[in-house]
This record gives sequence, C-alpha cells and structure tokens, in this order.
Amino acid sequence: MTCQTYSMFVLSVIMIYFGRFGTSLNLAELEGDIDKLKADFNASLSEVADGGSIFVGKLTNWTERNEKRIILSQIVSMYLEMLEKTDTSKKHVRHIFEELHTLRSSLPDGLNKMKVLIDLTKLQMSDFTIQRKAVNELFGVLQKLVETSPSFKRKRSQPQRRCKC
Repeated sequence: MTCQTYSMFVLSVIMIYFGRFGTSLNLAELEGDIDKLKADFNASLSEVADGGSIFVGKLTNWTERNEKRIILSQIVSMYLEMLEKTDTSKKHVRHIFEELHTLRSSLPDGLNKMKVLIDLTKLQMSDFTIQRKAVNELFGVLQKLVETSPSFKRKRSQPQRRCKC
C-alpha cells in the first residue's frame, strides 16, 4: 500500500469511527469520493508504500476514546489543509472537504492541547524558580491525578459486597 493510500485509509477510518458516534456521515457515498480522490493523487503508485503509514501507525498508541479524539482532530485538520491546496472545483473534493470540516467542528481543539504539551517540554527544570513553583504545586498536581485516575473511578462505581455470614 502506498502512503497516499494509507492516508485515504486513515481518512476512511476516521469517517467510520466518528460515524458510529453520532455524526451523520454517508460512508458509502464518501467511499466513492475517496476513490476518486485516490485517482486524483495517483495513490496506487508503488512509491506511496515506502516508509509505511503516516497516520494509522500513530493511532495504535492512542487507546482511550478521548485521547483518540484529540489526535484524530489533528489528523482531520491536516486533511483539511491538504484538501485546501487541491482543486476544490471537483465535486468529490468539495464533498470530502465539507464533511471533514463538519467533523472537525465536533472534535475537541487538539491544537491548543498540543501547544500546552510542547510548552511543558520547554520548561527548564534546572531553573531554581521553576523548581520552587513546581514543588509548591506538587500536592495539587497529585490531587488532580488521583481525581482522574481510572482505578479510583472504578472502585467508587463498583457495588459494595456484603458478607453473607
């Protein structure tokens, strides 16, 4: 499979994934449009397979639904950026673009979340002021972690077992 074919495959996966969760996408109609888009991009060339997939491989590391929605919002934005630079006079391109645009509006803003993560990686943890602030916030961070822990939620939602003595 070629890289562009993989991209189109991921686009199909995104459409299917969100089609199950309430967005009204006509996947049969989109599949035909995606096939036309593949032809536009010559996605059947052998060079497209070189280097593996662009998006599919990255999705395997995202396991929880909310995590996937963040990364998928970025992937959808990248497809929109790609389609903006193509010939939007073609009906199938315009249709895919419109569906992706509608889909993106239902997704969380992953870009802002990514910027926060990037800003965190840029913190100079060797700086004494940063260290003091971090230590000052440590208890609050640990409280947030305990509040959002899946095992904590699971324990609370499980019914208590009574002893049948």
